Amino acid sequence: MWSPDSWTADAWSQYLASNWYIIAAAILVIIIVIKAVKTVLKWLLVAVVVIGLVLYSGYNLDDLAQIKDQATLAYKDQLIKTMAGEAADAKYQDNPDGSYTIKTPSLELSGFPNTGEIQVKLGGVSIGTWKLEGEVRDFVIAARNAARQ
Repeated sequence: MWSPDSWTADAWSQYLASNWYIIAAAILVIIIVIKAVKTVLKWLLVAVVVIGLVLYSGYNLDDLAQIKDQATLAYKDQLIKTMAGEAADAKYQDNPDGSYTIKTPSLELSGFPNTGEIQVKLGGVSIGTWKLEGEVRDFVIAARNAARQ
């Protein structure tokens, strides 16, 4: 069933984008019922429409969160492949504030040593903060070693 942990803005926007026509039809039915029926029956009909809308949706928010996670993972894998392809062009720089920056033709990674996280930008647009592990860690170490030689 639904878990509050999966009620993210991305999951809601995906749900609304995929079911907007059903939601619009339900709102229209609710408005007609409220205008036409003047008794307790109208609130019962409104409740039936809302419950039907919830039960109709093919995906719940947990499913949408899983789809988002899978897409994020695939996107991250593609960015790691881009890093590997541009490793020879990587330029490592120590910044005055103690942080470091690694730039390639399309990527920019920046972070502070020993924090375990790194900011990733693709074409100047922030992709987010990643954990410094696996291939990303290897890329940072290789860029740092190449700069110090």
